[in-house]
Amino acid sequence: MLGQRDLDEVVKRVIEKVKAQKLREVVINVSARHVHLSQEHLEVLFGKGYKLTPLRELMQPGEFAAKETVIVVGPKGIIQNVRVLGPVRKKTQVEISKTDGYTLGIDPPVRDSGNHEGTPGCVLVGPMGGVRIEKGVIAAMRHIHIPDWFAAENGIQDRSFLKVLVEGERKIIFDKVLARVSPNFVLEMHVDTDEANASGIKSGERGFILL
Repeated sequence: MLGQRDLDEVVKRVIEKVKAQKLREVVINVSARHVHLSQEHLEVLFGKGYKLTPLRELMQPGEFAAKETVIVVGPKGIIQNVRVLGPVRKKTQVEISKTDGYTLGIDPPVRDSGNHEGTPGCVLVGPMGGVRIEKGVIAAMRHIHIPDWFAAENGIQDRSFLKVLVEGERKIIFDKVLARVSPNFVLEMHVDTDEANASGIKSGERGFILL
């Protein structure tokens, strides 16, 4: 049998392990299809001088889902009611899943946000007009928004790749999860709908960063 001193030591180690796990715990949210618009394209689609109307705040500071939606048009089909996210960006970007790509007739490459080199385009339609973008349609690479203090404490470098364990009926380890580090970020992981459906994940579930 364990003596009291040995038992205390075991309890101490278990508590330390649990605390360490909590430090690495990350909220996982499912990122459905959406569009980021430049101010120029926003005005083409919704009218001159138009400003997005916030519908609900997102987890990252300053970001929000807008009331506005657009129609995404591809060579083989359309997807209606695609949510616009704010605030406006320098360049328009359309984020869809590979499954959405089959509907549209577009093969979106897996890319980090903002990397549009060699990506396909599409047509966007709003209540006041339409616009063709020559590039900017992507399937977003799974990634984690990481505040700089968390990165420093855990030895995580910006643009490095991590592994994330998700418990549940379909226990899975996500490999090649891009780390995006900024002092403005809140700790949050994003996967797209294809990844979420395949692994049985719903928004708000927790994963563990494996360091």
